[in-house]
Amino acid sequence: MRKTAAWPLAWIYTVLIVYASLYPFDNWRVQGISPWSFLSAPLPKYWTGFDVLSNVLGYAPLGFLLALALHRTQRDWPPIVIATLAAAALALAMETLQVFLPVRVPSNVDAALNVIGAWLGAVAARTLTWVGLIERWSRFRDRWFVTDAGSALVLLAVWPMALLFPAPVAFGLGQILERFEAALADLLEGTPWLEWMPLREVELQPLLPMSEMLCVAIGLCLPCWLAFSVLRERRQRFIVACLWLVVGVAASALSAALTYGPVHAWGWVSTEVAMGFGLAVVGAGGFIFASARMCLVMALVALVWQLSLLNNASADAYFSLTLQTWERGQFIRFHGLIQWLGWLWPYATLLYLVRRLSSVKSMMVD
Repeated sequence: MRKTAAWPLAWIYTVLIVYASLYPFDNWRVQGISPWSFLSAPLPKYWTGFDVLSNVLGYAPLGFLLALALHRTQRDWPPIVIATLAAAALALAMETLQVFLPVRVPSNVDAALNVIGAWLGAVAARTLTWVGLIERWSRFRDRWFVTDAGSALVLLAVWPMALLFPAPVAFGLGQILERFEAALADLLEGTPWLEWMPLREVELQPLLPMSEMLCVAIGLCLPCWLAFSVLRERRQRFIVACLWLVVGVAASALSAALTYGPVHAWGWVSTEVAMGFGLAVVGAGGFIFASARMCLVMALVALVWQLSLLNNASADAYFSLTLQTWERGQFIRFHGLIQWLGWLWPYATLLYLVRRLSSVKSMMVD
């Protein structure tokens, strides 16, 4: 029995499923039908391959993560059975709650496909365990990462997915102040509390080229410094830095391809982005031989700096049109999930860095 990153990843994925299943979370009402009426409803006459594939693949990672977590922490429990039953309970709960959302249509076929997907994911995890790949990963992790690297590995795994949603600045995650102010103003409209809302004296302005370059560089360096803090040997840092720089660029290119089409996959690479990438290479390379604590301190300082720059700047009108393109597409729920990852990843990383540095400081005091 040992700690595993599969549990937090499973919880994160569960939250994403709930978000995708109940979006947009408004107009809740009792429609005068039984919440479980969908179970005995006739099979739908019209369905597409996309519907089948999305429902199966949507729950497959959950079944995989649950079965893997159970194998790593509860060896005596049947992982496939428990993972499938847990996913089935979640699927039935989501379909039942959709009865109260007029814009969502609960379906017994969707629930069945969700359960099948979770079962396939659990079987895949069990198969990988049977052939020894999970144990090989365990040995690899023990050789490369420190014992308490689970939280950092979760953040590193989520980072490429957070980059898929378009950002005003490449690799600039967490720019939420402007949209938060607008959402809060809409929420308080028509209430006396709107007058209590603090107002800025000046309008937010777009980032200067130098500030944009710094945000790009910091955004690329952050996962590298985070990984450096949990790697066992300094020679491993060079490999991980190269890998994560490539992953970040590839995720941003995929985001552009999904937004504007494959021919525009590299349209986001401006002069500022190119210079920021070069600065990131220098920043990551300069900390290959630094201590783990120094990497954590630098990551914390740089992250606070980046969030300050981003949230004191506005997004241009062209970016607003880009968001409308994403939000009106057929993958609206998928994009909404990725959007939340892009917004919350820096702040989750901030909490992790503060907690990690606090624990290191307390250990030094003891």
